[in-house]
Amino acid sequence: MVHGLEAEYGDRINFVYLDVDDPANRDLLKKLGRRSQPEFYLVDGAGTVLTQWYGRQRREVFEAAFAEALQ
Repeated sequence: MVHGLEAEYGDRINFVYLDVDDPANRDLLKKLGRRSQPEFYLVDGAGTVLTQWYGRQRREVFEAAFAEALQ
């Protein structure tokens, strides 16, 4: 589902995937406050976390947050 969202919104939103097992990502994951998997963050251009989700989410939840962030 996330890859489908990326195909639809990828020209307006940069999708970044972090490997939680890669030691190079530990500091960023700690800064974000990683709690579970899957975990999703919507971050603005200044690096501010606008929204975060834990666990499985419906596509509509992401689309509503994207619409608000893109205004």
